[in-house]
Amino acid sequence: MDSATLVRFLVTAFFAVTFLQSGLDKVLDRDGNLQYLTQHFGNSPLAPWVPQLLTAITVIELVAGGLCGLGLLLFDFRHPGMRVAGWGVAMAGVALLCLLFGQRLAKDYAGAAVIAAYFALVLIGLRAF
Repeated sequence: MDSATLVRFLVTAFFAVTFLQSGLDKVLDRDGNLQYLTQHFGNSPLAPWVPQLLTAITVIELVAGGLCGLGLLLFDFRHPGMRVAGWGVAMAGVALLCLLFGQRLAKDYAGAAVIAAYFALVLIGLRAF
């Protein structure tokens, strides 16, 4: 396995695990997540829309994780180009931008900084595709 294929595999696997777990947690513990996020965004312009935004980010995360997971099952990462795994990594980038936007509006700058590291991994992964 060449290094580009290994990078595609590792990045795809990382985001499959990250976003499938996060999305499923939001589905299985919606009430707990909604309570936490309502408090977290209580003083931000997003406060009135927390339930709708939770649904939206849940869908985006599940799509990103699902595409990455499907890309792994299809061994899609073996081929360069934007196929299933590549689109999964791209959707991971969209999810991270949404999360970053929310963290910045909530003035959670430490949380936003963590998201930036994940986003850098998206860029590395997309470069490998």
